Amino acid sequence: MEFKEIQALIADDMGAVNALIQQRLQSDVVLVNQLSHYIIGNGGKRLRPMLALLTARACGYQGQHHIDLAAIVEFIHTATLLHDDVVDESDLRRGKDTANNIWGNQAAVLVGDFLYSRAFEMMVDVGEMRVMQVLAQATNIIAEGEVLQLLNCNDADTTEARYLEVIYSKTAKLFEAASQLGAILSGLPKDQEQAMADYGMHLGTAFQLIDDILDYSATADEMGKNVGDDLAEGKPTLPLIIALQRSTSDDAQMIREAIEQGGLDRIDDIISVINSTGALDYARSIAEQETAKAIECLQCLPDSDEKAALTALAWFSIQRQH
Repeated sequence: MEFKEIQALIADDMGAVNALIQQRLQSDVVLVNQLSHYIIGNGGKRLRPMLALLTARACGYQGQHHIDLAAIVEFIHTATLLHDDVVDESDLRRGKDTANNIWGNQAAVLVGDFLYSRAFEMMVDVGEMRVMQVLAQATNIIAEGEVLQLLNCNDADTTEARYLEVIYSKTAKLFEAASQLGAILSGLPKDQEQAMADYGMHLGTAFQLIDDILDYSATADEMGKNVGDDLAEGKPTLPLIIALQRSTSDDAQMIREAIEQGGLDRIDDIISVINSTGALDYARSIAEQETAKAIECLQCLPDSDEKAALTALAWFSIQRQH
């Protein structure tokens, strides 16, 4: 199943999600309207709301609350992007200027707060305590993940385990929540609910691994952001961690200094070392293992178009070029 076929399968539901997003973005404060509409409308694959919609239908849900939950998940995700770009001092996302680059850091942070609080208002409207519990915990863990990543920045001794802890918290956790919500709405037994949560967690981990691989292998046009952004910010992602472990002393020292000091002075040399040490292949193999685990989690569901779409979405996460 192609990505466009997945989109077609949930086109009506996604249309309802987009309409709800536009409705709930409204504020009496003009700057909130301007900035939030800019970031929400600034492209993106809408993967997380897609997960909420697909898993709800794949689990047999027949109501409409999955529309609300998909919009909530997108609001939470967008809030994290606004805060991320401020922390990372990013000026480009999805090929366009970041909100903080246009309106400034203060406005970006505060509108991110608005989106978080609006998401929690919407959770209350759904009226399911388990939904609020899952999303509140996810939001908290995402925040912890951001702090963990900050602690790892410019630390050349960051381990693979610490890196994986960060990407679980800041990326995979929201994928996990989006997938789990569909099972909750459907009233599935605990073991099946956990399987759906695990599906999202493995998918989100694979997705972030590929993001970190693309930072050293794709072009700026393909990614919609600057090549080597992670290195410029001193982020020790898995390709760098593995390249450092496998390098000779001179190359290892070069990578260590790049992580500790940030910057792109020797980006070409570092990419050459990353390629020669097989670090990208190693990271991709981990992503492929996570994808296989995600697909295995779907075995608890009956066959359906939505289940097939969830399987295809898992493969898409590691085959994409941006």
